[in-house]
Amino acid sequence: MADPRDHRLEPGTAAAIELRRGEVLRIGQVEGGQCADFNAFNLHDYKEHFHAGRTRAIHGLHPGEGSILWSAPPRERAMLTLIRDTAESNDLNYPRCTGLLYEYTWGLIDHPNCQDLLAEAEGQYGLTPDDVHDSFNLWMNTGVNPDGTLFVGANTSRADDHVEMLAQMDLLAVVAVCSADLFNTSNFALKHLDLSVREASEDERADDLLSDGSRLRNQRGLADFRVKEIKATRELRRDPGYKPNWSAQKLRSSDVELELSGEQEEMLDALLAGGQAGGSDAEAMRHAFFSWCFEAEATPDKMRDISS
Repeated sequence: MADPRDHRLEPGTAAAIELRRGEVLRIGQVEGGQCADFNAFNLHDYKEHFHAGRTRAIHGLHPGEGSILWSAPPRERAMLTLIRDTAESNDLNYPRCTGLLYEYTWGLIDHPNCQDLLAEAEGQYGLTPDDVHDSFNLWMNTGVNPDGTLFVGANTSRADDHVEMLAQMDLLAVVAVCSADLFNTSNFALKHLDLSVREASEDERADDLLSDGSRLRNQRGLADFRVKEIKATRELRRDPGYKPNWSAQKLRSSDVELELSGEQEEMLDALLAGGQAGGSDAEAMRHAFFSWCFEAEATPDKMRDISS
């Protein structure tokens, strides 16, 4: 069997690759025009895996060089960083293709698909098809129409285009050659991809490898869970002895008097007239203030400096 850390991945296959923190996975085009589906799991806790939604919320629909692939809530930790991306045509809009897609659209029962390819590769590590998650779609040219529907355009990657991802933790990276040959996802053809793993350079480690001590309080791991054991049974049954522990935090509000200049009052009136900031001066002022905080990325420290 070929070494999954350094080999040419054939159409209709996928590879599961163990990466250690500080190693770099390179996925490269051979002929160009080939989409790849990507999964990732914490090598020491498979329940922590890549999350398309959190990554999409932070880096947008088309993450590129410099973007981080984040794990799912409640962990929400950096898993990999894209340190090279020569084509910059990646996607977080679409889920992985499945057998249902080809059967529903074309009436094909046994067409290869990314769900099954990823499941087969991950099965070597005791994972099931249920563990396959929404993928990071490399070299998938997508967009959003004015009516909100999605579209897939022609694949724009060329021969020798590549991405390099720096592992921020020990993880299992899973790469599938997308099987969507009946769509323009890979320009109606299936082609090879090259895989290789190397150690990060000193500069890459200095610039891109995040500190182990950078954990935030709301990046919660198994030690923070009340229920720590993974369910072994499939049925859902209520534990009558379990009492939810709701957060003790309570919201408070208070009135604050503000003096506005004539120009500021005119701006406030204009905001109210727009109809998007509430129906009172207080609501409009609150809308304006917190909109500014968001745009200025005002942290609690910045807020304290302003108030003082």
